[in-house]
Amino acid sequence: MKAVIQRVSEARVEVDGEVTGAIGGGILVLLGVEQGDTEQDADWLVKKIVELRIFEDEAGKMNLALAEVNGALLVVSQFTLLGDCRKGRRPSFVKAAPPAEGNRLYEYFVAKARETGTKVETGVFQAMMQVHLINDGPVTFILESR
Repeated sequence: MKAVIQRVSEARVEVDGEVTGAIGGGILVLLGVEQGDTEQDADWLVKKIVELRIFEDEAGKMNLALAEVNGALLVVSQFTLLGDCRKGRRPSFVKAAPPAEGNRLYEYFVAKARETGTKVETGVFQAMMQVHLINDGPVTFILESR
């Protein structure tokens, strides 16, 4: 499982002009589910994201986690994170999980994130989405469960 996470001051996702999820301060999670991923990958990634100290304390040091700043998550599925661009001119997506399995693990990830007590908003799995964000910093990390 691969995630690109961005610390944001605000973010929203739209499908067909309708907002499906929006947050103020927090973390935007672009989530890609890979073939072979399991619930354990999602568990590890949720824990890592909500506990990662990427928010500034009063001294300006990255020292606070999501809950400590009362932040939220916006989780957006993005299978293109698993695109392999090493050969040719067209990305290969053979490493991405099949849609049914990808959706199952995406929904599992969202449910586990909500279990942490964090406010969680989402996009729509397999939809064409427009993601709007203000990256705070900018602060961006790539996380992989394996």
